[in-house]
Amino acid sequence: MIESIEIANVATYTTPQAMNGLGHLNFIFGANGAGKTTIGRALTQQPGHEHCSVRWKDGAPLKTLVYNRDFVDSNFNAPDDLKGIFTLGKDEIDNEAAIIAKKAQIAQIDEDIARLKGTLGSNGDNVGMTRNQAKTGKYVELEQLNSVFQDRCWDWKQKRDQIFKVAFTGVRDSRSKFKDKVLAQSATNTAEIRPLEALMERATTVFGPAPQTEQSIQALGGADLVELEASEILSKKVVGKADVNIAAMIHRLGHSDWVKEGQGYFADSAPNCPFCQQPAPIDFEKTLSAYFDETFAVDTAAIADLQSSYDAKSKIVLARLQTALDINCRFLDKVAFEAEKATIEAKMRANILILSNKRKEPSSTQVLESLAAPLAVAAKLIETANQAVTEHNRIVTNLNAEKSKLTDEVWRYILSVDLKDDLSNYLKAKEALETAITSLSQQIKEAAMRRTAMAAELSALERAATSVQPTVDAINGMLKSFGFKTFSLARVDEGSRYKLVRQDGKEARHSLSDGEKSFVTFLYFYHLIKGSESESGIMADRVVVFDDPVSSLDSEVLFIVSSLIRALFDDMRSDRGQIKQIFVLTHNVYFHKEVCFNAGKPSKRKGKARGGKDAEKSLKPTYWVVRKDAAGPRLEFYEKNPINTSYDLLWKEISRENPNQLTIQNTMRRILEHYFKILGGIDFDELCEKFEGQDKIVCRSLLSWVNDGSHYSHDDAHYGFGDDVISAQLVIFKRIFEETNHMPHYEMMIERV
Repeated sequence: MIESIEIANVATYTTPQAMNGLGHLNFIFGANGAGKTTIGRALTQQPGHEHCSVRWKDGAPLKTLVYNRDFVDSNFNAPDDLKGIFTLGKDEIDNEAAIIAKKAQIAQIDEDIARLKGTLGSNGDNVGMTRNQAKTGKYVELEQLNSVFQDRCWDWKQKRDQIFKVAFTGVRDSRSKFKDKVLAQSATNTAEIRPLEALMERATTVFGPAPQTEQSIQALGGADLVELEASEILSKKVVGKADVNIAAMIHRLGHSDWVKEGQGYFADSAPNCPFCQQPAPIDFEKTLSAYFDETFAVDTAAIADLQSSYDAKSKIVLARLQTALDINCRFLDKVAFEAEKATIEAKMRANILILSNKRKEPSSTQVLESLAAPLAVAAKLIETANQAVTEHNRIVTNLNAEKSKLTDEVWRYILSVDLKDDLSNYLKAKEALETAITSLSQQIKEAAMRRTAMAAELSALERAATSVQPTVDAINGMLKSFGFKTFSLARVDEGSRYKLVRQDGKEARHSLSDGEKSFVTFLYFYHLIKGSESESGIMADRVVVFDDPVSSLDSEVLFIVSSLIRALFDDMRSDRGQIKQIFVLTHNVYFHKEVCFNAGKPSKRKGKARGGKDAEKSLKPTYWVVRKDAAGPRLEFYEKNPINTSYDLLWKEISRENPNQLTIQNTMRRILEHYFKILGGIDFDELCEKFEGQDKIVCRSLLSWVNDGSHYSHDDAHYGFGDDVISAQLVIFKRIFEETNHMPHYEMMIERV
């Protein structure tokens, strides 16, 4: 059945209105033009009502039949004859049992499909889904799984976004797009997993502003400088010739370097000694020259060459050290390099001083500070920087390819490190849910196929058991019983269509009064809701809508129509027939009160449900009022029937334990006059004719007393009725309803108030 309706953007419904929590019986009251007809049309989703929505229980729509002016126009006012209504014949008991059994099987399949759909849930298309089904099931679990994983992906994206934003181009502004990219990469990315630090370092170049090529640093060299440190002359004591007569003395004193230095002064001091200023021996100059022979000269020259070479080579190395810093290469570890440069410079200064001392004192042995280690470190720093420069320049030359490669490596890192566990768990859970969804979908599909096959079998059974004649007999019987004897329904040439004919057989449809047209059309609809316009579909469950069925009927037929509709309520309570839900819309207060009588109470009539079991249920009704204001129609819900009349108040006075003696006459007169004379068109004399003998006299007495008492005032001091008189007359008042077969109305009003 229908659980809720929403009406929007149609007719005067500019503001959306909703009817939620609908029951098996739904009563809607509203004045003409308030918007009731739109509700009936929305229930069947007629053209122009696309913005209105109807939600069905278990997501299973039922056939919906609506009695309104559209139905009258399309049937009674149409140029063609009425369509025949197929029902089960009286002699088709066995076939009916087979039909009921087949329908039960279909109902079981429907339950299975509803259960499977409940387990499956909604995949975003809620057509055919209940509200609860749309919020649960495997599809919802999958949606929740996707949502949680999507949030985890987004969290990691936020952490890596600043440095890797270029790699995330196109998916940075959407959680779902980023999650989809993760899944796509997980299926195709085979890049190498690289350390995060390396990726971040490359990203500064590849993903940063358009980079320029970098200048390489010249190799430091210095190997030949280190070789000079091993020169043998440094450890050699350079002294004069040993076999000269003064050699022993010079060696003993250890003043070879001092003597050599003084030799240069002898030319100026001769013939005196340049050291002691005493007269020198005759052969002194010759002796000195003999001491400092050619070997000595060669060695001292070697020392001088070593000093000169070292000085020149060290300047080259120092210049290259400074140039390396001046280039300002961003790949060079400047702090470490400057430290090594300072060490090299310090050692060079020390070595230059050592060489200077060696030259001054050739006889001394010297050892230079080794530059091998600091030069090697500095050279390694330059080599590392140059390698980075080479890689950088290669990247600059192939920037687009490098961007693509780095992007793949970034995504690979996210997949294999950041999201490793989350991705693994997600894929496992997703596979399990998708397997379940596939299985459930297949089961639903197979069940739907079985249902289609059984529905075909049901149609075949119905075609074999149905006829249009029972409807003709039933409608004609009702017309006759309700006093419509001048026309009847007949089959057209014994076919499956109907026509209205007079007693002489002439066509009667265009000569009927408005009341006759309305009543016969209602009877036609009344039987249609229990049958079908085709040979199949008779046993299909259905929803029925009555939209102002008494708008133009006379007062007597009003009670007939309300009684017929209430009989449908009893069928629903006892689970007889195929009607599962009824909507009644009206502007007529009296019809509304009549049709609502006892709507929510169990039927007093015991019946057998299909299957042989006693079945009687309470049908809780819902009450609605359609009100129209400047903003358009408004639908208001009420727990209880909100429509009350002065007629209800009169009955309330009758049902009081101690009715007012002065007003009870007028109260009873107004009830009898309103119900029998005004609504029923029955004169008081006709009421008395229902009684015989003494009862007729009592009735006449009551009506005379009522009429008299209601038109005169009484003085309590001089005139009054005792309780026994009032009680007796109330009994007669009740008997009038009994004798005229209107006790259901009496009971309805007594119970209502």
